[in-house]
Amino acid sequence: MKKIFNLTGLDWTLEGYTPFVWLFERQYASLGEGDPCIDVRPIPAQVPGSVQGSLRIAGILPDWNIGTNYRACEWVEHRHWMYRTSLPEDWFEKESSFYLECQGLDYSGWVYLNGQLVQEFEGTHIPHLFDLTPLIQKSTNILEIIFDQPPRWLGQFGYTSQMTEWKPRFNYTWDWAPRLVQAGIWDTIRLVSIRGAAINSFWCTTDYDLATASGSLTVVSQVSPGADGSIHLSLSQEGLLVWNSEYMIHDLARGFLIEGLQVKPWWPNLEGDQPLYTLTCKLQDSQGQELDREFRQVGFKHVEWEPCVGAPEQADPWICIINGRPVFLQGVNFAPLQVNFADLKREDYRVRLSQYRTLGLNLFRINACQYLEKEWFYELCDEMGLMIWQEFPLTSSGLENWPPEDPVRIEEMASIARSFIERRQHHVSLLLWSGGNELQGDFEGKKSGIGKPCGLEHPMLKRLAEVVQELDPIHRYIPSSPCGPRAGANPEDFGKGLNWDVHGGAAMLKSLDEAQDYWAKDDALFRSEIYCPGASPVELIRKYAGDMDVFPPTVENPYWTRLTSWWLDWRRLVSAYGREPDNLIEYVSWSQAEQATRISLEMKSCKDRFPRCGGVLLWSGHDTFPLTINSSLIDFDGNLKPAALAVSNVWQEAPRNRGL
Repeated sequence: MKKIFNLTGLDWTLEGYTPFVWLFERQYASLGEGDPCIDVRPIPAQVPGSVQGSLRIAGILPDWNIGTNYRACEWVEHRHWMYRTSLPEDWFEKESSFYLECQGLDYSGWVYLNGQLVQEFEGTHIPHLFDLTPLIQKSTNILEIIFDQPPRWLGQFGYTSQMTEWKPRFNYTWDWAPRLVQAGIWDTIRLVSIRGAAINSFWCTTDYDLATASGSLTVVSQVSPGADGSIHLSLSQEGLLVWNSEYMIHDLARGFLIEGLQVKPWWPNLEGDQPLYTLTCKLQDSQGQELDREFRQVGFKHVEWEPCVGAPEQADPWICIINGRPVFLQGVNFAPLQVNFADLKREDYRVRLSQYRTLGLNLFRINACQYLEKEWFYELCDEMGLMIWQEFPLTSSGLENWPPEDPVRIEEMASIARSFIERRQHHVSLLLWSGGNELQGDFEGKKSGIGKPCGLEHPMLKRLAEVVQELDPIHRYIPSSPCGPRAGANPEDFGKGLNWDVHGGAAMLKSLDEAQDYWAKDDALFRSEIYCPGASPVELIRKYAGDMDVFPPTVENPYWTRLTSWWLDWRRLVSAYGREPDNLIEYVSWSQAEQATRISLEMKSCKDRFPRCGGVLLWSGHDTFPLTINSSLIDFDGNLKPAALAVSNVWQEAPRNRGL
């Protein structure tokens, strides 16, 4: 019998220490007098939540979104942070085992119960399970989770082969996010009480058979060793039973295919409805008494990939066929909604995803510098018809973009990939897995330089392919994005069949005429990152400036170059209009109009080539931080830029030609 207790509703405190002072004082408490040496005395803590979020609520940190206040938050990285709570006495029953189940701890540290070490932990991208049983007391069980100092540097620039600590890299500074190295409990945290047999794991994937108009399920369920009884599976929709059956425990241990389910197909946004079902797995003893149960939200779609029309014979297939219908893949790269992603709520995601659904996209790409998006992100995407391209956490570093090759790091990443797959493979919104972002060598595939995307010849990316094939062969895997002979589409190479999945485009060309000429000649099979900068609204720029100057938006103005200068469009606009803008209002009007024109041109040129081009994704959909200018459709406060409406007009149009 299993019972689950959610620790989110408990009263938590947070306190900060100079590294290891807390441990020193525990071991040598008799040497001192008075209160312990605490840098930050206990404050209320949000769980899940970031250390930074709780400190900001308590007034200890400034609003890091204002000006350059984020620089005043970096001291947080140089402390140890202790979360503490008391576990209710009525949660503990005799003859049970007790486990602390943490889906997200960022990044490393120690778990203590009643002053005794339970276990160390490390890794943001994997869940952690701690056996508390030996240290449980009859009363007053105090749980402490202490976070160590994070790795010093994992940011945008450096050497990918040396980035071997598996924490989200965007938090260390990216061109769209400042340095705010999150610490804290970023996902669900539960106490699991088990007495007797229980379900240890439950995975499933789905498919839809076009010939029989029915669904299929592949189910893997593993239970406690020595369990005696059966597993009952059922499929229901809105409380109405669709199907059910009973199986012996060993039948499902290695995977079992169930076919002929009378279900309706799931469609991407704008293509049809999104019917969803609840799959229930119940473990029963030999007398039919229920011991444990698990649930999964599932839908049924069938996906095939076919070559683009006119593509080279050896090229990757980039036409996505869903339920027998060619679908143009259109969407954005989905950046975190805010830098301290531990503090996000389900409603934050619902609001943003609803905006995207209304605009008309059908695909998100989750970049490798981020993390496995939360369960509720996937659930909401299931509901709204928004497909997901999820990358494993390997990304470029500018100076060198070659993934680690040593066997230890390869197996660490393989474990992360297994965890990603086991936790998210059942979601009908999942479309494909990618080994990482902009992983490249030179044009001969060597470690130095950039230009040629890494492929399966790299041992890390080959190993990830093996993991996907073993656990989730129904979903496509690509080694990296971009992939193919070239990372970017150079006009000199148009017509040579070298541009498969590429990044970049013509956004930075000086004139619109040059951009139009570029896109008229484009031959890329897929574009997973295009971009064009556009200023945020005047009100937002002023709101987050603090005491910094909001005008002019040039490289000499530190407010406009806090993170990067390459999005600035001042010179291009001055050249186009023949003069400098008179004020911020006029500049923003120019910038936003230019972005709307160029991004819609980019999107439309790709869509008009369908099925010679399979899809196009914008970098990025929204701002993670209140940027003055960025290649986004939605600003930090959730307002649509003019470019969003221009792109929506393209997304809402049906492709000119669905034939292959």
